[in-house]
Amino acid sequence: MTPDTDLASHRTSIRSWWSADGHRFLPPALITCILIGSQITYGILEGLSKTALAIAVAVGVEALLGRLHGSRKPNFVSGYITGISVGILIRSLWLWPYALCSAVSILSKYVIRWRGRHLWNPSNLGVSAMFFLAPEMAAGLSIQWGNAVWVMLVIWVFGWMAVWRVNRLHICLTYVISFLALGFVRSLVTGQAYLAGVAPITGPMYQLFIFFMITDPKTTVKTRHGQCWVALSVAVVEAVLRLYEQVYAPFYALFLVGPCAVATEIWLEKRGGASGNAGTRVEVGG
Repeated sequence: MTPDTDLASHRTSIRSWWSADGHRFLPPALITCILIGSQITYGILEGLSKTALAIAVAVGVEALLGRLHGSRKPNFVSGYITGISVGILIRSLWLWPYALCSAVSILSKYVIRWRGRHLWNPSNLGVSAMFFLAPEMAAGLSIQWGNAVWVMLVIWVFGWMAVWRVNRLHICLTYVISFLALGFVRSLVTGQAYLAGVAPITGPMYQLFIFFMITDPKTTVKTRHGQCWVALSVAVVEAVLRLYEQVYAPFYALFLVGPCAVATEIWLEKRGGASGNAGTRVEVGG
């Protein structure tokens, strides 16, 4: 075998690996960039130990439940993304909210299931439950990038590349366009300056929400058309919640809309399957 043949074979192997598994490393790489960029720019973390604890608990619970569930290869990428999301989004003086939020988030994947699918995005369920049930113990991140436009641009460029690679870019675009349009409607209703109303979208909280929560392949509907409608619905519900001054409106909106969409899809699939089987039985019997 010639050196050229070896090189060609090596390139083919790399392309094959990337097509099969390599893209799985884009999301953790992106979320790590969000963490590093926001920490360097604003020092958003209250302590590396808290984020490390959130990651360790998420990965550990994922490994344990994955084994108990019969999986030979637990999804450590999912655990890492969930843990680092909790570490970025949760603000608390105590350690236990980080550990509890990570554990609840991963646990929801294995406990709250219907016909083999979990309904809620793990980190969305965890942080929403923490904000709603223990507001005196944990708060959310509410920092914008401010004048550090270069940080936002770097994150968004890599973010667009990552979601495009997994065929989820249309979800992000639908949500962002809807958010900006509904922000104008909110400004007319409340009298608030338009730029002040849409400024949160430039912050790390929304980076996580847009690139990871609403695009999660396991908790989004299957059709492209349906995904766009769900993204629009989340933006609408969020806009309504913001009118009532809900600080965590995006998380609550996805918490309400996402599972309803997935459950409806599962129900329609079941109904369609039953109708198809019934039709087959009638045809054979005839």
